[in-house]
Amino acid sequence: MTLASSMVYLVRTCAGYGGTVPVIAPELPPEAPRSPALAAVRELLFTAGLDMRRFSSGGWNPLGDLIREGDRVLIKPNWVHHENASGAGLDCLVTHSTILEAVLEYAALARPSSIVVGDAPIQSCDFTLLRRRTGLDAVLARARRRGIPVDFRDFRLIAMHGRSGPTIPTGRNPDQYVRFDLGAASFLDPVSGGSTRFRVTMYDPRAIESTHGMARHQYLIAREAMDADVVINLPKLKTHRKACITGALKNMVGINGHKSYLPHHRKGGSDAGGDCYPGRGRLKAFLEELLDRGNGSSGWYTRRLYQAVASSTIRAGKKVAGSSFDLEGSWHGNDTVWRMALDLQRILHYGRTDGTLDLSQRRMVVNLTDALVAGEGEGPLAPVPAGARFLTLGMNAAATEWVNATLVGLDPGRIPLIRAAFSNGPLALASFPPEQIVVRLGDLSLSPEEAARENGCRVRPPAGWAGCCESKSVEIPVVC
Repeated sequence: MTLASSMVYLVRTCAGYGGTVPVIAPELPPEAPRSPALAAVRELLFTAGLDMRRFSSGGWNPLGDLIREGDRVLIKPNWVHHENASGAGLDCLVTHSTILEAVLEYAALARPSSIVVGDAPIQSCDFTLLRRRTGLDAVLARARRRGIPVDFRDFRLIAMHGRSGPTIPTGRNPDQYVRFDLGAASFLDPVSGGSTRFRVTMYDPRAIESTHGMARHQYLIAREAMDADVVINLPKLKTHRKACITGALKNMVGINGHKSYLPHHRKGGSDAGGDCYPGRGRLKAFLEELLDRGNGSSGWYTRRLYQAVASSTIRAGKKVAGSSFDLEGSWHGNDTVWRMALDLQRILHYGRTDGTLDLSQRRMVVNLTDALVAGEGEGPLAPVPAGARFLTLGMNAAATEWVNATLVGLDPGRIPLIRAAFSNGPLALASFPPEQIVVRLGDLSLSPEEAARENGCRVRPPAGWAGCCESKSVEIPVVC
């Protein structure tokens, strides 16, 4: 069975992640955890009509319609960090382990030759602590006891002690990556005239200059993603300070193994050719220079001194001017980060293992979004919980994200990351316009707006996006 690219499947539940359900998935081993999350995933796959012919016989293998026996499967969750900077816990920060385990169990029924579960968290993430706090080690142990051919991997080439501490190896080597150069095919190329402006917070500007410039846009992709026959994208739906929203589209930033390949904004104000902040400002420009000097310093103490002076001044500025004093491109005028995210989507869909692009899609990509608890406010690193209480499933990331945004009260047409994903031409990420998207909820076929009116949950956007991304046409009720 082939799912329509313009169809997005929706399941709504108030059960959350906790608790147990006596028997909800008889096709799984008796020792498999029975949870509301597993029930929701099962209902979502059933709503999509996957493998319904074999359901009544007790041999239901829903992902068997998408995964052939012997395929190599990558499951890509969101494992951004081991702690939430807002203090609100991990449920709204990372893909929940119960969702991951449910998808893992169903993927295993299709008898793939291998399953890799992997992501590249931010450099300061303690991956061991992340696995322990989220219960991932227990998930892996249960899967291996049942003979599932799975491995959990950290895709980072290097990690850091803290936000700016010394780097530490992760055990990976350059042979475990495929280097791509999208050149003029990059979404970033139209804004590369001042290529020395590209920046990544806390990184040496010379490193990003070496990977991105006019007609040169390089990415370092985990080989596991390029070797995969099927990729199951498992994002956590959250608001995002730089991109407005992170979910099905932006989650693939985590297949890149080193952050110096990921432009997040351009130095300077919008009136001076940059997109770090609106307008211009002498003090902000001076602080940007301090940060550049600190990030480019080879001495740890010199680096820390520059960063400390800049950071203390920025904190003081925020007390007076609020979020508008941010110097990380965290506002609605960021015209860089969405381009980088869509570049990675192109690589995922069209990338070959030799670092070149094909003109036809190279691998199956399935997008299942975890929004049983979504994140609102200052995501992706400091969100607070929002009771969205839904899961979505789609074969097209652009369509899935259009629906996700609509369901949480945002206008996808006002969000560059989503709007530009429907661009036409070679290497397109969607072969249809947003008007053709259909949401399937049980036996109902709805428009995204109709689905949101009855099943949505309006979230609070980041401060830098407030008033510039909310839907003005969809009234969303209060939900559980």
